[in-house]
Amino acid sequence: MDMITLLPKLLHQIKTPSQFIRTTCLQRSLPILTLFTKDPCPLCDEAKEMLEPYKHREVDITVPENSVWYDRYKYDIPVFHLNGQFLMMHRVNIAVLEKRLAKSEKELV
Repeated sequence: MDMITLLPKLLHQIKTPSQFIRTTCLQRSLPILTLFTKDPCPLCDEAKEMLEPYKHREVDITVPENSVWYDRYKYDIPVFHLNGQFLMMHRVNIAVLEKRLAKSEKELV
């Protein structure tokens, strides 16, 4: 989720300009969800649809510069990493995602 996506949520929760500045400055970095995929991949398409609200980042494993990821995940896509760490594969588990996102948010405070 990028800052533009997060901004409406922050503005809704924050009542004063000083509180907004304090909240945004304290955030070190936002969690990064990475999706490893290839085309075609019906499970990847389903996963992208489910994760649209989370604005994930994709890595096409068939691109030559991603050959390491292709070798690792060619039989297991879609695969998800959160902040560079393995999160889940094959299907989206929203409960796992939200739990890990909440843990990441706590670590930011």
